[in-house]
Amino acid sequence: MAKTKNFKDLVQGRVKTDKKFAEALLREGIDALLSGDVDTGKTILRDYIKATVGFEELGEATGAPPKSLIRMFGPRGNPQAKNLFSVIGYLQKRAGLSLHVAG
Repeated sequence: MAKTKNFKDLVQGRVKTDKKFAEALLREGIDALLSGDVDTGKTILRDYIKATVGFEELGEATGAPPKSLIRMFGPRGNPQAKNLFSVIGYLQKRAGLSLHVAG
C-alpha cells in the first residue's frame, strides 16, 4: 500500500516552496472571511500562518500572545476585528501584498 501525505503537510510544503501558491492561499483566506465564510477563512489563514511566519513571530509582530492567536484561528475561535485586521495587515506586509476590496 502506498503511503500518503497528510493534506495539511502538502499545503504547508507547497507554501514554503511556491510564492504564487502562498499568495493565492492568503488571498483565498481573506476572501473567505470577507464573503462571510469565517470558518473557512480562519482555517485557510491558520494553515498559511503555520507554513510561513508561525504563531510565535506573528504574536511578536502584532502584540498578541501566540496562544491567543492559535485559539483565534481555531475552530471555536471568535476573533475581534481589531486583532483580525492587525494579523491580516502584518501578513500582507510580510508577503509584499496590498489587497483591496473591489465591488
